[in-house]
Amino acid sequence: MPTATLKLSRRWGGAIDRSREWQIVMDGNVVGSIASQKTIELPVEPGHHTLQLGSHRHFSPERSFEVADGQVVSFWCRGAMVWPMYVAALTKPDLWISLRQD
Repeated sequence: MPTATLKLSRRWGGAIDRSREWQIVMDGNVVGSIASQKTIELPVEPGHHTLQLGSHRHFSPERSFEVADGQVVSFWCRGAMVWPMYVAALTKPDLWISLRQD
């Protein structure tokens, strides 16, 4: 069965939510969690996918990606780094976690 890999690294950042693991949501389903300063690799089927991270009522924007058979697609995440982002996340919760593709 052909597979690809999603590599996700959680970098240090943000003063709040460091000790809490964040849920990893791929294609609308929780597929795992990631702790602060950890890197994980998850097998994924080749094709189009969506990725989002969540912590209670705060989350990241949803990101789309394509991955081919045997390919590794890498993302990194961290909490909001500056206080205006914390304030903005109170009304727009998807600003709490930054999620970027490498």
